[in-house]
Amino acid sequence: MNSLFFYGTLCHRPLLDLVLGGESTCRISPAILPGHVANWVQNQPFPMISEREASAQLSGLLVQDLSDQDVARLNFYEGGFDYSLQEVMVQVEPEGTQVQTQVYFPTPGLWTPGAVWNLRDWEQQFGAMTVEAAKEVMEGFGHVSPDEIARRFPMIRTRASSRVRARSEPAPTTLRADYGVQDVAVTRRGRPYTKFFTLEEQELSFRKYSGEMSAVVDRAAFVGGDAVIVLPYDPVRDRVLVIEQFRIGPQARGDVHPWLLEPIAGRIDGGEAPQDCARREAMEEAGLKLDRLIPLPPHYPSPGANTEFFYPFIALCDLPDDAGGIGGVESEAEDIRSHVIPFDRLMDLITSGEANVGPLILAAFWLAANRQDLRTHS
Repeated sequence: MNSLFFYGTLCHRPLLDLVLGGESTCRISPAILPGHVANWVQNQPFPMISEREASAQLSGLLVQDLSDQDVARLNFYEGGFDYSLQEVMVQVEPEGTQVQTQVYFPTPGLWTPGAVWNLRDWEQQFGAMTVEAAKEVMEGFGHVSPDEIARRFPMIRTRASSRVRARSEPAPTTLRADYGVQDVAVTRRGRPYTKFFTLEEQELSFRKYSGEMSAVVDRAAFVGGDAVIVLPYDPVRDRVLVIEQFRIGPQARGDVHPWLLEPIAGRIDGGEAPQDCARREAMEEAGLKLDRLIPLPPHYPSPGANTEFFYPFIALCDLPDDAGGIGGVESEAEDIRSHVIPFDRLMDLITSGEANVGPLILAAFWLAANRQDLRTHS
């Protein structure tokens, strides 16, 4: 039988159990790997292992009696992170028995080590998201290559974070029915398309207002990730910044002008807070450093067929004459032009229909209602 030593995220039992698939009969024991340390990978929510002096000790789990199927599932999961197995000798706790086993090592030079790894900190910040992401990853076992999973993984993590937020931030039910997930029965779920975005189909029944369950219906949803919307506003100069870029939605619809005026916007990365995403996107798209962020009501823009959930902000900032220009992330093929215009000019663009993007219109209307107060107290 096979054995493996885990030092990082797979020491989190809900994640390990999910990856193994719930049918494993393996034995799990605390163990120590001498001469090694674990560090956070810089800018990533997972660790890497490195060799150190002989006195160093790395705590973890020794998992023994793994079946070939168990190992295949683990290799599939770890393959997306570009790790490979190496032979090591560990000490099983508490008796100190030495056991030869294997551990996943990163490809040399692939990652840069950061601070010392701490499992408890990871569990608190990233545990729920990682388990949620692993569900989607392991659905691909036997159907998708680890390389394809690696390409998809940033968006898998983004979708996972969205699902975690959806569960942890429920909206009130004072007027609407207090129905919940227990009032929906899903009989089949499938993903006929999964790349950067995902199309999910569900056959389900839902509780009707009569109290009865509906007939089974077939529904489909475009599955994206949560996103931020940012409208920068300079209350001293009474100016806003809007961006302009090509968009595939209008292009596919047949719009003769698929370059749109929009607020700054972007998807919230896995494990990222909406406020942090707002500041990152403002810098990436417009080279703009934001001051105070004023959150507007978060909302679903199109819940009939879309999972997207928006976190909009009015961002107070300095917008001098030269604040506009060309921006965007080149590696993401972004070509973005920003315009600094008077607030009244924005409202004229909305009235004429030239500014016809919903999040921009909603943010502008909120700003119209609160602009004088912001100017008075700036």
